[in-house]
Amino acid sequence: MPENLALAEVLNRLTREGELYEKHPDSSLTCFACGHRCLIRPGRLGICKVRSNEGGKLLVPHGYVGALQVDPIEKKPFFHALPGSPALSFGMLGCDYHCGYCQNWFTSQSIRDPKAGGKPRQISASGLVALARESGAPVLASTYNEPLITSEWAVEVFREGRKAGLLGAYISNGNGTEEVLTYIRPWVDLYKVDLKSFRDPSYRALGGQLKIVLETIGRLKGMGYWLEIVTLIIPGFNDSDAELRDIAQFLVSVSPEVPWHVTAFHKDYKMTDPDGTTPGTLIRAASIGKEAGLQFVYAGNLPGRVDGWENTRCPGCNALLIERAGYRILQNRLVAGSCPDCARSIPGVWSRAGVVC
Repeated sequence: MPENLALAEVLNRLTREGELYEKHPDSSLTCFACGHRCLIRPGRLGICKVRSNEGGKLLVPHGYVGALQVDPIEKKPFFHALPGSPALSFGMLGCDYHCGYCQNWFTSQSIRDPKAGGKPRQISASGLVALARESGAPVLASTYNEPLITSEWAVEVFREGRKAGLLGAYISNGNGTEEVLTYIRPWVDLYKVDLKSFRDPSYRALGGQLKIVLETIGRLKGMGYWLEIVTLIIPGFNDSDAELRDIAQFLVSVSPEVPWHVTAFHKDYKMTDPDGTTPGTLIRAASIGKEAGLQFVYAGNLPGRVDGWENTRCPGCNALLIERAGYRILQNRLVAGSCPDCARSIPGVWSRAGVVC
């Protein structure tokens, strides 16, 4: 696919030196921003096409957004973090994957695909924080493309946001490294991973490796991030009982308290063959997750059609705790992060003060 060279030239000017890399004697460098660990030679780009080697120095994106809006935090989706709150959501351009069904392809694939049309808008970190405060958003969320590949910029934004009492969130494909997760940990509180499949050939077709994503999920939990997992259920791609059971059992091995969102696919970008995911398929997937031992399983993108799988219930007494319709909170019965009926603590981030476990 031809690259959008004009856009690449513009983005090359919106850069600064990165921090997530190692220099080599021959002026090549190894980038640690994502699981590809690209060896980038002088004058070349990494797989993401936004991190480049200029004279032995890694240049990375800085000082712009490719998309910006205020979203309900449930849209990210985070169901166990500040329910009903807005999140100032910003995205950059570029990605380290090339998913044919990407729902944010206008930003993520802008450099690879001239039809995408994403364009940068220059803005400062303090400018983004000011917009968050004006909109009443307690969360800054890096989303709409892969945030790992722009982590230096995200940290600058989140560091500024922390001064204003804002939380930071990543909405990510999970193609991480130990180095990048350590680098962002002081500033990123919430982390959502798209676990796209449990079959390595499927991952390789998208540009990644299953092993790296599973390792990232384990690291995120171990490092104390608030973690939620999403699997977009695509008919014929990842919707078999066997694969869904494998995903659920893996997540239980990480922690049965990790929320798992199974969400409905709709035709987008280059994937126009499968029909959209039915409510019955989502209910089947959610039931498999529950039977495997996950305490919090949610079905999304089909509001009001999934037999109550949008709601949060107490895993102890089954009391209804948070009732939802799509991205709307209809009622929230939690009391200081606990069930009001049996006093069981419900894991999540229920206030800006941090995680309640």
